[in-house]
Amino acid sequence: MPSGAPVNARTLPGMPLQMMDPDDEDLRFGARRLSEPAGPWWRPSSTMGRVFLGLGALIVLGTFTAGVLAVKSYLGRDSRFRIAGAGNIEASGLTEVSRAEILPIFGEDIGRNIFFVPLNERRKQLEAIPWVQHATVMRLLPDHIRVSVVERHPVAFVRHGSTIGLVDAEGVLLSMPAATMAQHHYSFPVVTGIDPRDPLAARTARMAVYERMLAELDANNQHLSQQISEIDLTDPQDARVFMPEQGSDILAHFGDDRFLERYQRYKAHIAEWRQQYAKLAAVDLRYDSQVVLEMTPGTNAVAAAIGPTGSTTTDLAAVPPAKPSAGTTKSIPPPAPPLADTSAAAQSVKAEVKTPVKAEAKTPENQVAAVKPTAPSTREAAIEALAAKQRAAHERAARLKAAHQKALKKKHAASQHTAALNASGAKPSTRTSAAQGQ
Repeated sequence: MPSGAPVNARTLPGMPLQMMDPDDEDLRFGARRLSEPAGPWWRPSSTMGRVFLGLGALIVLGTFTAGVLAVKSYLGRDSRFRIAGAGNIEASGLTEVSRAEILPIFGEDIGRNIFFVPLNERRKQLEAIPWVQHATVMRLLPDHIRVSVVERHPVAFVRHGSTIGLVDAEGVLLSMPAATMAQHHYSFPVVTGIDPRDPLAARTARMAVYERMLAELDANNQHLSQQISEIDLTDPQDARVFMPEQGSDILAHFGDDRFLERYQRYKAHIAEWRQQYAKLAAVDLRYDSQVVLEMTPGTNAVAAAIGPTGSTTTDLAAVPPAKPSAGTTKSIPPPAPPLADTSAAAQSVKAEVKTPVKAEAKTPENQVAAVKPTAPSTREAAIEALAAKQRAAHERAARLKAAHQKALKKKHAASQHTAALNASGAKPSTRTSAAQGQ
């Protein structure tokens, strides 16, 4: 047999077969490598495989980015996606807000591609309008913008100076012409103490007191708030309510809680108090077992104790109308003997206050407001009268302005005529006579 020829068991039937040596390291390593399972395709074991995988990922990412840019460029340049005019701005939910107030916000978007309109910024601009509580701005392909508005709901009239407006539960001041107010037939109390210069949080806290009061008074369909003409919320811990009583107004201190209980106490005894004290101006209801009756400025205050049966006894000694602290109960004065004759009691009180008393400073606690609130039945007429006064004032201002402008024009014409005479070289006597004639 030639050397180097492969050994074949078939050609050499007499020779024994060669078997693999189990101790051969090379053979064992090859067998183990063949028996190992292959890894996932995205984790190739060889360097060349990882290179090819990375190149493929880059190609896919580049293709996707190029496609996105191409689509964006197409959408941005296609005239079908441009906002042609104001007719492409749709609005819903408008009652007190007019379309003319909304369109200027989208003025710079006319002619712009719809995908380039900053929706969030436009929403904030819409919510800056006082009457708009919440706004939603959406794109409607291919070229429309839809605006949905939720408007604020007024809950009270607000008086600031001589101006009457509206206010919502969050303390946001809302303006409305007086004629439009009359058309809506609003029936709200008038609220004072809401200053537009105050932070919104302070105004919200004051209106929260107002909302709690009306919720208690109008519970179970009682509608007791209709008996209130004005509420002063300057101090949120003391709601001072003006109660109309037979042609005059009584200032009642209700505090900041237990409004229904104090209202019922007031209504149960006000007729008795007014009969006894003709100069009654205010009633402090913030104490648990007594009230402080305040007279007109320059007279003393009177403490009236509330008996267990609902009757009142009066301490004729003057007491200061001090404000109670939260959770404090004022001591009950000893009850006086029952008064047999109401008129005699009133005369005794008058005799008591005839002694010289130093005039007290005019404070919100001991005086009635200078401008008396309007009763609910005549509130609309008062609003219309106020609107008429405002219109008359505007007309007078316009007439004064026109007269002033006319005088300025006349003076300017005279100066121009004098300058023309000077330029023409006229004699001094001629210039003087011309100026006098002018």
